[in-house]
Amino acid sequence: MRAARLMLCGLLGLLPGLLRTAESPAPASTPLPDAGIERITGARNSSAANPAAWIIEKPANWNGTVLLYAHGYSPVISNAPPESAPREARSVLLSRGYALAASAYSAGGWALAEAPVDQMRVLDEFVRRFGRPRRTIAWGSSMGGMVTLALAERHPDRIDAALPLCGSVSGTLGMLNTALDGAFAFRTLLAPDSGIRIVGVDDDRANAARVATALQAAWNTPQGRARVMLAATLAQLPAWSDPASPRPAADDFNAQAEQLRRTFAMGVFVPRVDQEQRAGGVYGWNTGVDYRRVLRASPLRQLVRHFYREAGLDLDADLATLDRAPRIEATASAVAYMRANFVPRGDWRVPVLTLQTIGDGLTVPATHGGLEQITRAAGRARMLGQLWLERAGHCVFTAAELTAALSTLEHRLDTGGWSLAPAEVAARGATAGGESRFIRHAAPPMPRQCGSRPGSCTGEPRVSGAAPQ
Repeated sequence: MRAARLMLCGLLGLLPGLLRTAESPAPASTPLPDAGIERITGARNSSAANPAAWIIEKPANWNGTVLLYAHGYSPVISNAPPESAPREARSVLLSRGYALAASAYSAGGWALAEAPVDQMRVLDEFVRRFGRPRRTIAWGSSMGGMVTLALAERHPDRIDAALPLCGSVSGTLGMLNTALDGAFAFRTLLAPDSGIRIVGVDDDRANAARVATALQAAWNTPQGRARVMLAATLAQLPAWSDPASPRPAADDFNAQAEQLRRTFAMGVFVPRVDQEQRAGGVYGWNTGVDYRRVLRASPLRQLVRHFYREAGLDLDADLATLDRAPRIEATASAVAYMRANFVPRGDWRVPVLTLQTIGDGLTVPATHGGLEQITRAAGRARMLGQLWLERAGHCVFTAAELTAALSTLEHRLDTGGWSLAPAEVAARGATAGGESRFIRHAAPPMPRQCGSRPGSCTGEPRVSGAAPQ
């Protein structure tokens, strides 16, 4: 029971709270303890009710580059100025002459509609005060990585390059449908009468409690563990997710299973209430999905077969059960909203460099395979570079790794070519502090990738779908 309580606490910590608003502060310019840095804060309105707090930090030795930072998901609106950069790298970047700018966004939650607008308004404020920068590089963490891609796609005349960090970079539909696949398998095979909802969720907290209880019960039996492994694999979770644990050996299925258990609930049963309210309906679906094909594409398929053999279960029979189970349909207008907010087209006009750990259980590495698919299909593969770290955890980077990634992107701007060998990349951040764990790594496939063109994805609704299930 203690494990279930801890799991539930972790889930609830990610769920939305109440939104807060406040009066707009007047812009202010104040000195920082950092010598020679001008710090300006204020608010710009995307709406009269919810002004977006912002921050600009410009060092006296400004090198002409602005780094426009987009923060990750926050359930509430912040009235305080946001972080101007990942805290690990802020001081190093300022000391090297980079100007930093960021918005807190004018909405909490899944603010992909508001955040790109708010970010550009901060850039406008910088230009108004200091003139047009020589370069503007957009970057951002987690959901902010998707904001970063939206800026690069929509404003190539003002954004020179993009550096999404630990983001679900293939876009909302593929990411969330992939999680839905895992949730569908879990509920169908392990908890059909539990009251767990996959879509049409009216209370994320109550749903999270039901998931935690069902997962704990399933883990107590070999049959339950095998089916959790199948669900985790369909959701494309990585077999390493805990930064406090060493990377499991390729043949250590028990250690891999424990890693998958730890991240399962948060990586699969993502909060959906806010997103469905914004989208105006159910945006996720699995009509037409062949789960045998999804499993065949997974690098963890042997792990699933191992646990099914141990449990004496018939994997083909369970896959047949998934085939027969009533599928989830989406509403066309809700899909259109989530596609707009945001699925990239991949036709990049500026260089895009991603940075990700191989063991991120929240924004799964397979989304980087999805971004590769999108970019290749658009004929712009030369515009995309990807960097990988041999580490587990979500958005866990050192100053050395962040500055190395930034310098690698600048090298691409200066030379027109990518230089992505791990040793070369690490050398660019060697003086910034902290270790660098860059490795060569191929992005896992994304079987449920869904692109930006309406009607292009398997099972996608063309008319309003069925009621929430």
